[in-house]
Amino acid sequence: MQKVRPKKNLGQHFLNDVAVAGKIVDSLILPDGCKQVLEVGPGMGVLTDFLFEKKDLHVKIIEIDKESIHFLNEKFPSHASDIIEGDFLRIDFKKYFSGNFAVIGNFPYNISTQILFKVLDNRDRIPEIVGMFQKEVAERIAGEPGGREYGILSVFMQTWFDVKLIMILNENDFSPPPKVKSAVLHFLRKKNFVLQCEETAFRRVVKTAFNQRRKTLRNALSSLVTKELSNQIPFAELRAEALSWEKFVELTNAVENIIAEK
Repeated sequence: MQKVRPKKNLGQHFLNDVAVAGKIVDSLILPDGCKQVLEVGPGMGVLTDFLFEKKDLHVKIIEIDKESIHFLNEKFPSHASDIIEGDFLRIDFKKYFSGNFAVIGNFPYNISTQILFKVLDNRDRIPEIVGMFQKEVAERIAGEPGGREYGILSVFMQTWFDVKLIMILNENDFSPPPKVKSAVLHFLRKKNFVLQCEETAFRRVVKTAFNQRRKTLRNALSSLVTKELSNQIPFAELRAEALSWEKFVELTNAVENIIAEK
């Protein structure tokens, strides 16, 4: 079989270290008896080899690149029904899965954050994610409050998932080598978690706060709370990057109470 030509416009960098691929797949915990897995962007199937070896799993793979689809169909002829040609960001999960499923992949770097936002919107069905990211992006997502890399996605993912950086890879572990180092993140959905505020309001407060992250929260949230009432919000003199997700819950409830009392 002829190898797939990596497409720059699709952000393709194929993992070429088989031992690393095996470790990535083995990092799946598959909590609560989850037996379904969706691989995103399999490329030439280095992770897929290990996934299809696990006979107790129901594995599907989704790939947007037609050349890769042709390659994968030749490489895994007995799994034709498990190979989906399509865009992960547009897929209707109900069409392919009943119940919970895990997500794994060497995520295309140009859409890696969009992948996580789609996972967030479907988190009730996705208890676990294992994904490859640019190292800087991974550090931002897993970062602690107070760091420059800490941001909106950090707060959202850490609210509903336990996030752990499990592996850092060098440029030469890929073909073609990217210009940045890469890292693998593991996300495990929190059990029986209930957000102690209204979710739409929480998302709005977090996004508004970080959209003007250089300003104190008193000023960054001025579109939600008037200057006259801004003294009533907690953490008013801090910036968004200083707040953990728990403090953002507290902030959200305070902002909603102020709005309700106006």
